[in-house]
Amino acid sequence: MELLNDMALFVEVVKAKGFRSAGEAIGIPNSTLSRRISALEKAIGLRLLHRTTRKIELTEAGQVYFERCKRIVDEARLAHEQLGEMLAQPSGVLRASFPVDFAVTYLAPLIAEFAGLYPGITFDFDLTARRVDLVSEPFDVAIRIGEPENSQLIARTLGSFTPYLYASPGYLERAGEPGKPADLKQHQCLGILKAGAWTLHDGKRSDTVQVGGRFALNNVGMIRRLAALDMGIILMQEEVVADELASGKLRRIMPEWYGTPTPVYAITETRLLPAKTQRFIEFLRERLGR
Repeated sequence: MELLNDMALFVEVVKAKGFRSAGEAIGIPNSTLSRRISALEKAIGLRLLHRTTRKIELTEAGQVYFERCKRIVDEARLAHEQLGEMLAQPSGVLRASFPVDFAVTYLAPLIAEFAGLYPGITFDFDLTARRVDLVSEPFDVAIRIGEPENSQLIARTLGSFTPYLYASPGYLERAGEPGKPADLKQHQCLGILKAGAWTLHDGKRSDTVQVGGRFALNNVGMIRRLAALDMGIILMQEEVVADELASGKLRRIMPEWYGTPTPVYAITETRLLPAKTQRFIEFLRERLGR
């Protein structure tokens, strides 16, 4: 890289027909330019310039070297410009894995916005609860909710979501509305697998309460659906139940209490990412980090 920079300086000096003029044009002292060109001559073992007090002239070897340097520098500048254009408008297929319910209810409009910003990108999405193998499977990125597993993969924090308590009007009419965490012991609570214990916070204190219910599930969509069908109370991120809240099928209860914030991560195999993946992660971090 240093040699390429010196070649570029040599080209500028020849074009300007002097160290002073070149230095003024590119903002480098002419004495520094002179030292750099002398070092270049020493490095390649050729005298490139005849120097006088009034002007410079190319030697025969300098003329040949100038033509080659000019071609190399021009090609390097063109490659840099093309790279800049590629980074500004990345293209290719973006292969990503998402949690099903989070993608459908929350990420879909963000993905539509991103697609509008980058028309050169096409998309191949896998919506699944399983942990895809980014090493052996052809995914560029996986978006995951919750603490990442301890592995050699790269996890980038995108934001976090706070879960709240929700229930349907029908359930509350039948079972009554809890007023404090301890009341949840008397209610049907829907969680992933066995609900177990929920830790709730009100900004000043925390309270862990043992909860249970008739259903053991491993699917967020099913939990959300059963809650809307009057089957119990859920502790879930607002973004996941946005449709049910808008339609009135669910409403927030015990509004002063909330669950432990849940982080959202972008998982990749490597830190060296193509432009399409970089832009996607940056976009989600901007939106989810608000």
